[in-house]
Amino acid sequence: MNIALVSYEFINNDLSFNIKQIEKAFRAVSDKADLLCFGETFLQGFDSLSWNFDRDKKIALSQDSRIIRNLCALTVHYDTDLLFGYLELFEDRIYSSCMLIEKGEIVHNYRRISKGWKDPEFADEHYAEGTDTTPFSYRGKRMQVALCGDLWDEPKRFKTEGLLIWPVYVNFSEEEWQNEIKEYAVQSGIAAGKVCMVNSISKDPVSVGGAFVFENGELVNEPIYDVENILIVGYDDLPDYMDDEAVIEE
Repeated sequence: MNIALVSYEFINNDLSFNIKQIEKAFRAVSDKADLLCFGETFLQGFDSLSWNFDRDKKIALSQDSRIIRNLCALTVHYDTDLLFGYLELFEDRIYSSCMLIEKGEIVHNYRRISKGWKDPEFADEHYAEGTDTTPFSYRGKRMQVALCGDLWDEPKRFKTEGLLIWPVYVNFSEEEWQNEIKEYAVQSGIAAGKVCMVNSISKDPVSVGGAFVFENGELVNEPIYDVENILIVGYDDLPDYMDDEAVIEE
């Protein structure tokens, strides 16, 4: 299985640009990857909310929205699956979520459980967190997803022998990443031996992005910062998913 970690720029509240970025990545990997992975809230942009629910409910997207259906169609057209962060509208709540689309179908939708994505001064009860951290099956393999602060707040809830994909949005400078990356590696190792982390590029505020591969709590690649790039990682030894497999205890 080949996983493509896409560190591309997004623009806040510019769906057209961000979707074109997704399409650009589809074309770039051609038949080289099984799955494209983008960072947290890539679809709308991390700083796209106003914390006024009447406005923000028009920014967030439901799973059955036209835009999500179009993304499903793109996975069929390019014969490549897609995982991306987005702001999800469900009933009268907005979540920071991560969706996995496989061959045109939504096969997993994860809602961030940690609260660091929202402004605590202005976000009311309409801005919510999920509760479910259950592993899932992707192409028959055991997978897990966490979003940004999840692995800092409750890393043991994401323990897995499978692959953990960790989309984040962190607006560190390159120098700050050099100082912080070892801590991210160690934190990833609390949850899983194999972790892929992807961060997006943005200009306001400035984020230099990056794609990171961790193994047993160690960084094993040299990230590229502030330049759009795709890192393709191959995994041939992921464990099979079993429906009755228990969540790993510490």
